[in-house]
Amino acid sequence: MTESTCKFSIGQLVHHLLFDYRGVIVDVDATFQGTEEWYEHMAGSRPPKDKPWYHVLVDQAEHTTYVAERNLEPDERRDPIEHPLRDHFFSDFQNGQYLCKLN
Repeated sequence: MTESTCKFSIGQLVHHLLFDYRGVIVDVDATFQGTEEWYEHMAGSRPPKDKPWYHVLVDQAEHTTYVAERNLEPDERRDPIEHPLRDHFFSDFQNGQYLCKLN
């Protein structure tokens, strides 16, 4: 997936517009990659499947979410998040963004 086709990138802090939580992006899908059953049950606002979807670590929680691009905006606070998997994905936090670990 190229940066020009998606609004957000891995390591970027985001805010969920509908559910008012902060998080950090850990992966990006060019289009919806979940099951039809998941979409019918979880995607109440029926966001488009042909646009980017993001895997997000939720701040102050232990779960992750799968979110359509239209439901996210950049996080204005730019403060680090707290999540038990954060250090699994990222090595550092600089200028309001997480840096991916080098494998």
